Amino acid sequence: MLTDDGKHLYVSWDEYHLLTERLALKVHNSGWEFDQILCLARGGMRPGDVLSRVFDKPLAIMSTSSYRAEAGTIQGRLDMAKYITMPKGELAGRVLLVDDLADSGVTLQAVVERLRGMPSIRELKSAVLWVKGVSSYVPDYYVEMLPTSPWIHQPFEEYDGLRPDGLARKLAV
Repeated sequence: MLTDDGKHLYVSWDEYHLLTERLALKVHNSGWEFDQILCLARGGMRPGDVLSRVFDKPLAIMSTSSYRAEAGTIQGRLDMAKYITMPKGELAGRVLLVDDLADSGVTLQAVVERLRGMPSIRELKSAVLWVKGVSSYVPDYYVEMLPTSPWIHQPFEEYDGLRPDGLARKLAV
């Protein structure tokens, strides 16, 4: 649900799953076939996992991080993992890069540039749930364009501040 001022978007689990399913159909309906999925951890792990299952393709993971300050609300320096984790082989062929959103576009652009420099990757396309209006990078596939660039409150964020003692209190019903 987008707030009246357009500054915040609150997403439920049901909405999140529906957006992920819509993303899968957009990729499918495009007719583009790919060999592997590379998701960006952490935001791209949930949609990457679902797309990996729906398309029955291997899932690779690359860790990136840029949101650290102010409980993850201020973008800082981009850190990109040196290695990509995958069950076997190397990242190669036609690769679908998956993340949750194109916020500023800096992370996706940097990862795309790095991947395009890998000779084993023949073709690369990107997919996200949301693209903010301020993003400098627009992925090949996305579900929603958000012109007001709201802060997105995703359903799993409740765990960001929940520690084991809080979880114990929550589950002590």
